[in-house]
Parts: sequence; C-alpha cells; structure tokens
Amino acid sequence: MAGEFALIDKYFARPTPSAILGPGDDCALLQPSPGMQLAVTTDMLVAGTHFLPDTDPKNLGWKALAVNLSDLAAMGAVPRWVTLAGAMPAADETWIASFAEGFFACAREYGVDVVGGDTTKGPLNLCITALGEIEPGQALRRDGAQIGHQIWVSGRPGLASLGLAQLQGRIELPAPWQRLCIGALEKPRPRVALGRALRGIASAAIDVSDGLLADLGHIAERSGCAVAVRLVQLPHLPKGDNYDAVLRKLALECQLAGGDDYELCFTAPAEQHVAIGRIAADLELPLWCIGEMTDGPAGEVTVFDPDDKPVEFERKGFDHFS
Repeated sequence: MAGEFALIDKYFARPTPSAILGPGDDCALLQPSPGMQLAVTTDMLVAGTHFLPDTDPKNLGWKALAVNLSDLAAMGAVPRWVTLAGAMPAADETWIASFAEGFFACAREYGVDVVGGDTTKGPLNLCITALGEIEPGQALRRDGAQIGHQIWVSGRPGLASLGLAQLQGRIELPAPWQRLCIGALEKPRPRVALGRALRGIASAAIDVSDGLLADLGHIAERSGCAVAVRLVQLPHLPKGDNYDAVLRKLALECQLAGGDDYELCFTAPAEQHVAIGRIAADLELPLWCIGEMTDGPAGEVTVFDPDDKPVEFERKGFDHFS
C-alpha cells in the first residue's frame, strides 16, 4: 500500500505554472497579478452531511472544488489557486484516482492550479481553500443592496435538493427530472463568468448554498434591508406527467430552502434590468427577477403569493447546528 507522500505525488502533484513554488515545500509561494486584491474562501465537505458516503468519487472531486469556486464567483473574482486537505478512512487508490480525476477536471475548466494540501487518516472529510483575484473596489459584497433594488437569481434553484430527495428515496421523480436534478446535485457549475459580468452592475451578491431564502436573508441582514420574494416570479421547474400536488409542494420547498445549488443570487438597481438581460443572453444562462429589497427589519424575508398575501415557510434553509 502506498504511503501518504507517495499518494500525494502520484495523484495530486501536478505542474503549477501560475505559482512561484507549488506543492512539495512547507508553503506555496504565490504572486498576485499587479494591482489585484486576493479573494480567499474555505469550505469543508463532510461525508453524511454534505454528500452521501457512496457518491461517485469522480463527481465528488468535481463538486469539492466547484463549491469553493462558487464563493469566488459570488465575489466577481477570477479563480487562481487552490489547496486541498482531506481525511480518508483508508488509502483506497481506486477511489483516490477517480476523485483526483474529477477534481483536476474542474481545476482545468476554471483555470486554477492546485498548490498544496494535506492528507490524513480519519472519517471522510474534504477541506478546500480557494484563492482568486479581483480588481480593487470591484468585489461583489453582501452589504450593497438598497431599498427598491431588484432581486435576481441564476439558473433553477431547487434542482439539487430534488436530486437529493430522489437519491434518499423520499420521492420518485420522472426520468427526465432524475437526470437533471441528480446532475445538478453532483456536478454543480460555479457561475464564474456571471460573477465577472455583474461587476459594476450588481449591488450585492451571494451564492446559493444553504437555501435561497436563507442566503438572501444574509444579503438583507448585511445591507440593513428586508426582502419581498414573489412566488409568481420564481424560475419554472421542469414538469413531468406525475407533477402532482405532493411533487409541486416539495419542488417549491426545494426551490426556496433546499440549498446546494451554487447559483448566484444578486441585487441590482431597476435601471440595470436591460443590462442584466444582455448578460443572460450572452452567457445563455437564465436570470430571474424574483422580488425586491424593501424597508423593514434587517434580514427579514417575506414570500408573497399571487394575491400579494404573505406565505409562511417553516424552513428557510440549511443550518449545520439546528
């Protein structure tokens, strides 16, 4: 059985042309581009909490990196470097090779170099730190929304949570839904290009990881505003032949509180509506105006039905400690 350093050299030591010094020393040495600021994010993925233990390791490798790049996308940053630390119960080289294949596929697609990390024995747990670059004053933050600004979301939040419900046996989705929803869960697409396009247009942004209502509430809290979400303006989810009341209710819950979508939710002044439409067309990515920032208690999120009446939702999103 290969030892720790042999495994790292075999599966994770790759050329790092963007780094002064990559893996193999006590630290990596990195040089940001002239005049750029660093954006840094860290996410942990724990088996049984963030992914099912029997998840395809290739897909898990992709997702482990993608969820971190999504944080950089939400800031409008360009991904540059990443470190990977992981605990594994055993040195299963078949599993490791497949994981590394997915991880480096995502790294290649988004132009990042893996510049360091660590491995140890223990319950399956992955911790990634991603670093990106952003022009000074151009970062999309959570605290820039103002009363009257429109609220937008990309893609179709809720698909990933429906995919999880399918894998857990809580629901039986029609065949086209199954492929779409499980794909959204296991291989999310960080919206890096969208984040870059929104610089100077969006007033605030966040990636949807814990649920649309919960993450939108973070923008509202940091911006000192309240939120009004309109059900009739939410993205349309695909429909199948057995789209009954039970599935409709679950789909709405997944859409508003499911999480794990890694779409971008952002705010912008109403006068940017046309510009946002152009971005959607250029990126071939649906962008939906789902409500507006309102005057009210900071962080309060209210959902309105088609008759403009408030709708109560017991769950707003995912919380690790609730």
